[in-house]
Parts: sequence; C-alpha cells; structure tokens
Amino acid sequence: MSGKANLAVVILTFNESLHLHRALTHLAGLAQEIFVIDSYSTDDTLDIARSFGAQILQHPFENQARQFQWALDNAPITAAWVMRLDADEVVESDLADEIAAKLPLLPDDVTGVILNRKTIFQGKFIRHGGRYPMLLLRIWRRGKAQVEDRWMDEHIVLTEGRSVVFHGGFADHNLNDLTAFTAKHNQYASREALDVFCGQFARLDTGSGQSLKNTARQARVKRFLKESVYNRIPFEFAAFGYFIYRYLLQLGFLDGRIGLRYHVLQCFWYRFLVGAKLLEMQNATGKSVTDEEIRGTLLRLTGQKSEALDLPGTTRSRRAIL
Repeated sequence: MSGKANLAVVILTFNESLHLHRALTHLAGLAQEIFVIDSYSTDDTLDIARSFGAQILQHPFENQARQFQWALDNAPITAAWVMRLDADEVVESDLADEIAAKLPLLPDDVTGVILNRKTIFQGKFIRHGGRYPMLLLRIWRRGKAQVEDRWMDEHIVLTEGRSVVFHGGFADHNLNDLTAFTAKHNQYASREALDVFCGQFARLDTGSGQSLKNTARQARVKRFLKESVYNRIPFEFAAFGYFIYRYLLQLGFLDGRIGLRYHVLQCFWYRFLVGAKLLEMQNATGKSVTDEEIRGTLLRLTGQKSEALDLPGTTRSRRAIL
C-alpha cells in the first residue's frame, strides 16, 4: 500500500486482548484513524489499543447497536470513510490493498462498500451451508448511513447513494473455545428473542423498524424470510427445518466434522434456543397487566439493564445519522 486510506475504523471491545492485537496488526498502514470503544475491560485490551496508537473511548454497554451509535456520536472522526470492525475480525492483506487502491477512486454516488465475510470456526473456513460469502455493508461515507437500533442482528443502512462490493479477504475468526462460543450465543439468543417478542406484540419499543432498503441484498432477503416465514412456524419445527436446509440443501455437510459441529450449534441449537426463550417470555408475561410488569419480567429473563428497555411512547434521545 502506498499510503493510508482516508478511513476511520471503529472497534467495540470488552476484554478482547485475545483478538485485538491481531485485528490492529492487520490494520497497520491502512486506516488514518482507529477508535477503540471499550466497555471497561479488565484485561490488557486498553494497553494493546494504546500500543497501536488507537484512540480510546469508554462507555457502558447496552447492546451492539447502541454502543456503536454512541461511538459514532462521540468519537472525533474526521476521515471521509468509516468502517465497522469487530475485534475478532481480520482484514486480510488483499482486502487492505483493495481498500487503499479503490476507495479514493469511487464516484460520489457510491456511499457504501459491501464486504464478503468468511467464517472461521475452530480453525476451519466454513465454506458451505450458506455461510460464505456473508455480504455485509461495513464501509460507508461519513454522514451517509445510519445503524438499526435493534437488540440483535443490526445492520448499517445507507441514507443515500449506492453500494459496491469489494472482494478481498475479510474473516470472522474467533479464537475462544466452545464454552465461550455457547455462552456468547446464549446471550445473543436472549437479545434476539427480545427483538421477536417486541416485534410480534408491539409491547415495548426496541426501535427495530429501520428499513433495510439500502444495505446488502442478502441481508434484506434473510430478514424478510426470518420475519415473514421462519418466525411464523413453531420453533421446534422451524429450527430443525432450518438445519436440514443449510446442512443438506446448502451443502453444509461438505464442511466435514468441524462443519457438522458448527452447523448443529449455529443453525439448530441456537435457533431452537431463541424459540425456547421467546416462548418463555410469552408465558412469563401472559398475565402481566402493566408495561412495568412486562419490563420487570423481561429484565429478569434477559439480564438486561433497566435503562436499556424503553416503554411505549418513551422518546429516546439519539442521533441516527453517522
């Protein structure tokens, strides 16, 4: 690369010392600005960030969407382009070269860049089962996009312009063990069940109605199928059917024994857990009369903070424009 791109990279962290050094090493020489938004880590995360010259801001965590929005509202970003990167994701050298070469040449009407993300599980590239390429809008012109305010599966959405695809390597490669994997997905399941609960019953405002019109087409199709088809089927059947679809029809079995573990955990166990948690929420709140009773029950079941759940009609002060 001949020089750094006019790009700011934003990374959310909490005790990410296992991953952050690798992520920042792969960004070396690429971005003009790197912002680490930390939720009060107790490990070496901040020392690693400082060693790479990253700018650090700290803020209590509610969920990914709100933490990321807080970062973009408060980080002193000056770069023309912004990139979202998770601490356990890796920008590979060919993508870094592509960003540096192509980003300055994009016409004004291109305001977003979609990346093809790989999934690496227990050291294996999961190529099948619909997991590659995972198309995600992850780079955009500053001020030309907004983030969905959802508990889970939030996306970046362009407010104007169009997007293009960069094809360089971009990998989700978490180095933690299966205990951490299942613990993380247990938390994800609670958040996703909360999203579905609020969407189906419109009893609490999660701000999840943001349109996906101007993001990756793959994300739009998946959201439509999940909300219009999958969530209308009893979860016991839906989870099993989804596994069969991915493992057999989308050739997940070609990923071998590690792929079998991944597909069972990620598209059967996880989907089944979301459905079971949703049913638990429905049953536990069935006799509730007031919004406060509903909120108290949901807080108990999900472990969320009280200020993170907004009651109907509550005006949340937030700026959506990045």
